[in-house]
Amino acid sequence: MDNATLKNNRNFFEWFKYKWSDEPLFSTAIALIIMIILQTLVLGFDYDSFGSWFQSWTNNWINILRNNAGTGIVALGMTFVIMTGGIDLAVGSTLVATGAFSMLLLDTGTKGLLGMWGMTGIPAFIVTIIFVLLLGYLLGSLIGVTVTKGKVPPFIATLGAMMIFRSVTQHFTQGYNTTIPIEFLQIASFKIGNYMIMPIIYWAVIAYILYYVSKRTTFGRQIIAVGSNERAARLSGVNVDKVKLRVYALMGILVSIAAIIQVSRIGSMDFSNAGRGMEMDAIAAAAVGGTSMMGGRGFILGTVYGMLIIAVMNNLLNLFGVPPFLREAFKGVIVIAAVLLQKKEKTS
Repeated sequence: MDNATLKNNRNFFEWFKYKWSDEPLFSTAIALIIMIILQTLVLGFDYDSFGSWFQSWTNNWINILRNNAGTGIVALGMTFVIMTGGIDLAVGSTLVATGAFSMLLLDTGTKGLLGMWGMTGIPAFIVTIIFVLLLGYLLGSLIGVTVTKGKVPPFIATLGAMMIFRSVTQHFTQGYNTTIPIEFLQIASFKIGNYMIMPIIYWAVIAYILYYVSKRTTFGRQIIAVGSNERAARLSGVNVDKVKLRVYALMGILVSIAAIIQVSRIGSMDFSNAGRGMEMDAIAAAAVGGTSMMGGRGFILGTVYGMLIIAVMNNLLNLFGVPPFLREAFKGVIVIAAVLLQKKEKTS
């Protein structure tokens, strides 16, 4: 091997090391590519033709994306929350509360609120979506007020909200069975071609909007400023409490969107178990995507990558027959590893 080749190899490794350690999006993208390759290998190539293999590969990916679209949307909001130096442990319970409210409004039985008012069809669907988004906004704002005006640490405020929202919802829905109009299911189940990809489209559109907000708006810059140094942000004229309140309100709206998607996708919701562990997946996706758990740095695109890594990992663990309880251990390892890498970056 000549000197020029050695020099080129050394330059490449130095470049790769720099990109890996200093650019979270690069390292997350590499990790995602590795996960995609592993999944492709696990699925195998024992098919009659390339067309049948590609069809199976495509169907598998659409299932993964559709099943994780709701959590992916929540993870985008979690990115903003963590960027301000906060956390939201109540997303799963907020999902249950807003999902239960949507079902109560839409129920075609005698207890359906909109049916009692003589409202059905598309007008009922529109009103339901508006009311559910408003409830998500109110619940998120309630957390935001607790954090900002009540000066309660985000961990404690959202931990309390997590227990309150779910328990109150379960109390008022015990023994209550709802029937959702079939037409409402089209929100998530409408086919484009032969594929039910509407949840994926919602996720992609929201990711683009929040990416734009984080990169191109004053609000996005204020989020970074608050998370980087709250005192300095106040001295520079940023209304810190207002920024935090908006972030938690936005989180509530995004969770309510996820609730609408889930109800319209499966036509029901298990109020005891729905959303459990969602906060873990959302935090893991943000952390893996390069969002600093100390605040001040976050990447919407990185969170999308991180969510895909979590989703593919779950799929692989399922294919390998790993028990469900152990799958959570893998997510825990990923979160700890991501935070350790962030600490290493800061000290290097």
